[in-house]
Amino acid sequence: MNVNIVCVGKIKEKYIKDGIAEYAKRLSRFCKFEIIEVSEELCSDPNGKNILSTKNAEGERILSKLKGYSIALDLKGQSLSSEQISKKISSLKQSGVSTVNFIIGGSFGISQAVLDKCDLSICFGAITYPHQLMRLILSEQIYRAFTIEEGSSYHK
Repeated sequence: MNVNIVCVGKIKEKYIKDGIAEYAKRLSRFCKFEIIEVSEELCSDPNGKNILSTKNAEGERILSKLKGYSIALDLKGQSLSSEQISKKISSLKQSGVSTVNFIIGGSFGISQAVLDKCDLSICFGAITYPHQLMRLILSEQIYRAFTIEEGSSYHK
């Protein structure tokens, strides 16, 4: 199975890069894991009308990368436990889905066009995480999902 995180922008912080690299290494036992970055759109007026056009431009870039089953990370999405995420990935694999994309938007969120294209939207709670840190959190949860399916002691 191919598992992708499709996200906006680049990570600058070494500790986040290192954490993601560790989970990518661990995930190599279970799937082909890839981070697909699209460029961030500059927003000249972050408090005004340009937010929508910024999200839409980033959304077009995201949409160009999507093939397979897509899951958006969105504050209005379903709140799933680690076990439920594991069951979802497992059922997709058993159904013959070869690619799963997890989408993390930019600092203004995900465009409606991307949300409409996604098969599922999930939420990691009502609090806001920096989108760079969310990549690390999501990488860990994807790894956790595979270890739950395997029956590993990683998930307690």
